[in-house]
Amino acid sequence: MAAILSAEHIQKSYTLKKLITDATIYIGEKDRIGVVGVNGTGKSTFLKILAGMEEPDAGVVMRRNGLRVSYLPQMPVYETARTSVAQVLHDSPKDVGAPDEYEAKALLTQLGITDFESDVRTFSGGQKKRVALAAALIRPVDLLLLDEPTNHIDAQTIAWLETRLAAYRGALMMVTHDRYFLDRVCNRIAELDLGGLYMHDGSFSYYLEQKAARLDMENAQARKRSSILRRELEWIRRGAQARSTKQKARIQRFEEMSAIKGPQEEAKLSLGSASSRLGRRIIECEDVSKDMGGKALVRGYTYTILRDERMAVVGPNGCGKTTLLRMLAGELAPDSGTITLGETVKVGFFRQEFPIVDESMRLIDFMRDIAEYVQTEDGRFSASQMLEQFLFPPDVQLTPVNRLSGGEKRRLYLASVLMASPNVLLLDEPTNDLDIATLEILEDYLTTFKGAVVVVSHDRSFLDRVAGRLFAFEEGGRLIQYVCSFSDYLDHVAAQQEQAQKAQKSETGAQAARREKPRELRMSFREQRDYDTIDARIEALNERIAGLDEEIQKNASDFVKLTELSALKEAAEQELSEAEERWLYLTDLAERIEAQKKE
Repeated sequence: MAAILSAEHIQKSYTLKKLITDATIYIGEKDRIGVVGVNGTGKSTFLKILAGMEEPDAGVVMRRNGLRVSYLPQMPVYETARTSVAQVLHDSPKDVGAPDEYEAKALLTQLGITDFESDVRTFSGGQKKRVALAAALIRPVDLLLLDEPTNHIDAQTIAWLETRLAAYRGALMMVTHDRYFLDRVCNRIAELDLGGLYMHDGSFSYYLEQKAARLDMENAQARKRSSILRRELEWIRRGAQARSTKQKARIQRFEEMSAIKGPQEEAKLSLGSASSRLGRRIIECEDVSKDMGGKALVRGYTYTILRDERMAVVGPNGCGKTTLLRMLAGELAPDSGTITLGETVKVGFFRQEFPIVDESMRLIDFMRDIAEYVQTEDGRFSASQMLEQFLFPPDVQLTPVNRLSGGEKRRLYLASVLMASPNVLLLDEPTNDLDIATLEILEDYLTTFKGAVVVVSHDRSFLDRVAGRLFAFEEGGRLIQYVCSFSDYLDHVAAQQEQAQKAQKSETGAQAARREKPRELRMSFREQRDYDTIDARIEALNERIAGLDEEIQKNASDFVKLTELSALKEAAEQELSEAEERWLYLTDLAERIEAQKKE
């Protein structure tokens, strides 16, 4: 299959940091490629290069003539006053035909945006993401490039997007950390690692198997090379003299093999539990209610959060999940009801937004502002050591915050929250912008954390591993408790919706049947007149045909007269046939009218 886009030997650096050192990819017209890698490896940058929004330092990108490309940014920025519809029309691909307002409104509605008049600059991050998604998807293109399409959108919208992309006819390449999404949509995985790009055919699950096999092979080759180097080193130490050509060549081979770098172990995020002592009372909610903007967000919520709670709060965007977390953290007071925190409770609140800080501040200073040291299960950690645990080596710790990628900022923020040694964690969308490796380690950390965890997320894989209890926002701000995995909850919701749709169809049919009462049968004026006279008419036609038969017998020898009488008889017989059909129809109608009167 011919490539619609190819990128060969791509290199890209930012100041002294080399992001991409050698990346090559060929994209076919039916490819569904998921891009994975640790935060800061250049995934978003690589996508921008393929979209033509950035130029590589080296290498070449070649596109098929007339290739139509649509690009979704990771964080859409709107600086001009436009409505959501106008923004979609403005940002839609320019070379595939201009969509109309009806198409824009229909797609925005499917994505959960029904405000078509407000200024997009006032929208939340999730709403802006949906507007950008609508612009990227409104017209079919040859290549769809999506940067974190599942960030900031709820589970129902993710399921809708998953179905749409799975049926997409063009090529697709996307950066995402949603492991279920990768498994169900993608047929190839591109891994950015240490500046290089590794391609794996198959789903994300198969990619994990292939990667493990690749690392095993690299380690085996490294072990073999190490064994050869040890023998050669012993030979050199015995006093080998570089006199002959063969000896010189052998020493040169040794030097070349020594220069080959072995497979580097992946940097891993290792977290020791850094919680402080927690007493018996954690957080008690009693009949809590909260309205905002004239909307009932939380109604009558009562629950006692336990010491080792692993609880998820789920629901559509804007339903009040963040508001509930803010009340649990003590930042927001309920309108009614009470929220009581235990005396030993120390809340760590990981918000959706990176805190407002001096962007020129160095990473180490950012951490030291929180604490110089933190006590964990693995011992006492300094701020610098804590940063190293979060994959920020000493040379990077002197970097200003504004030099970090979005995902690296999220990782830094997570480190800062844990640096404060909380014993209750409130996590608001922690999976946004975090790479898969960090997510997996965070999941492991949360399962062993000595304290309570309340998390808001739409990441199905993350919630399946972390939470065993769910509170789902229902209509009117009611929170319904489910003791099950998030996937089981979604299956339950889907089954309920299917059942409701069937019931609605059945009820609609029943209502329609009740509304559509049988129409009262009656004869029209002409039908009634014909019914009253049809018997006499048929009798008269029969008599006329009989008289014509007699006339034909009398004039059998007169050819001219016989021809005239035969034509008259044929016409009378045709009229009789029509009268008899009319009699059948009118008689049936009369019987049905009589039957209806008796009901």
